[in-house]
Amino acid sequence: MSDASHTPSSSPAGTKRGPAEYFSGTAWVTMLAGDNPTDCTVGDVTFEPGCRNNWHSHPAGQILIVTAGRGYYQAKGQPAQLLRAGDAVSIAPGIVHWHGAAPDSLFTHLAINPATSQGVADWLEPVTDEEYRAAHG
Repeated sequence: MSDASHTPSSSPAGTKRGPAEYFSGTAWVTMLAGDNPTDCTVGDVTFEPGCRNNWHSHPAGQILIVTAGRGYYQAKGQPAQLLRAGDAVSIAPGIVHWHGAAPDSLFTHLAINPATSQGVADWLEPVTDEEYRAAHG
């Protein structure tokens, strides 16, 4: 199958597959705002069921606003949180975390990254299958 067949059907032009080195599974990213005078980016990210990103942190923090589906957010050393449409997570600068879809649901969120002139993300190792299973087990 081509990559286009996996693109969420309601996604606008400009949607790109999330880099494989940062995701376990397939995610689609559409940048909605960037290179703007606010020094902030906004990405619309859709994770296919079971997909999650690697452990990572943001120098200036991040805000996630869930718009569809079910998924998880987990800060290192803390229990995972189940997220549903309408939920929001405010992540402090430097907090190592991951987020991704439940095993049986697409998961879409807006990822708001402030002060991108400080950097956007510091990517770390993948979330292991064991860590992921513990999030929803």
